[in-house]
Amino acid sequence: MNKIVQFLKEARSELQKVNWPTKKQTINYTLTVIGISLVLSFFLGGLDFIFEYLLKTFILK
Repeated sequence: MNKIVQFLKEARSELQKVNWPTKKQTINYTLTVIGISLVLSFFLGGLDFIFEYLLKTFILK
């Protein structure tokens, strides 16, 4: 039981050392991730559309 208490104390101590992002930074990082995800999904969707078209046009006649 003593080891568990010691672990929790050390974990709390380490969490106080963490440099937590501000609310503005968190919003910016979240919007950046969403934006990159959308751009990447459109890019991959476009590639899928192009390859499907090429496959149907030239290979699966």
